[in-house]
Amino acid sequence: MLLVGESWVSAANHFKGFDTFSSVTFHLGAEPLMRALRRSDFRLTYMPAHEAANGFPFEMKGLASYDAIILSDIGANSLLLHPDVWLHGRTTPNRLKLIRDWTAAGGGLMMVGGYLSFQGIDGRARWRRTPVEEALPVTCLPHDDRIEAPEGIVAEILDPSHPVVAGLPEPWPPLLGANEVVARPGAHVIARMPEGFGGHPLLVAGQHGKGRTLAWMSDIGPHWLPAGFVRWPGYRQLWTQALDWLTGGG
Repeated sequence: MLLVGESWVSAANHFKGFDTFSSVTFHLGAEPLMRALRRSDFRLTYMPAHEAANGFPFEMKGLASYDAIILSDIGANSLLLHPDVWLHGRTTPNRLKLIRDWTAAGGGLMMVGGYLSFQGIDGRARWRRTPVEEALPVTCLPHDDRIEAPEGIVAEILDPSHPVVAGLPEPWPPLLGANEVVARPGAHVIARMPEGFGGHPLLVAGQHGKGRTLAWMSDIGPHWLPAGFVRWPGYRQLWTQALDWLTGGG
């Protein structure tokens, strides 16, 4: 498995009376998932967002060792604007087309929600009308798609027998937010948000060519997926069953 994204750098200015100073901190957001997959059958390679521009493969053979790709909280620009393009004005292969074609050839593709997933905050994730969106079981809105829910969203499970969610304890713990998307015709909506939050899809499965696809519109971990969800006994089971289905099981 290749997980791409889920990292960020924060810069802060500190004012203390007359004096001021700045600090920079680096954060990794995938630790809950990494812990959940320890001692599982899945070997996860974690490519933080700042490494993706240079590190994500340009050719099909570079993805051959992976059964699934998870894109989480990383915008399309990180894969479109390699330094050769951004800094030197040279052409490079389009890695969004590579992901689409790799999925069609039998790979498993999943997008996980966040501020830079789907269309994201202020529309900056920019996955709408990209080759990656063509492979997903959902389509993105043309604008900021966040649904913020400090009061909590409790998922409605529409197909409790689906292999991704079978046997999970109910009710699920509340979520603090998600991305709003539209399920493609023929896609399978496994779970949705309640009517009070628009009834929008929350977990959707689909097919692109020979490959399986999943869209989970909330987070891997805090903040949208709060600590109570991470501690929930179903958290690890949800992820292992999702990855098992994505790679051809179930």
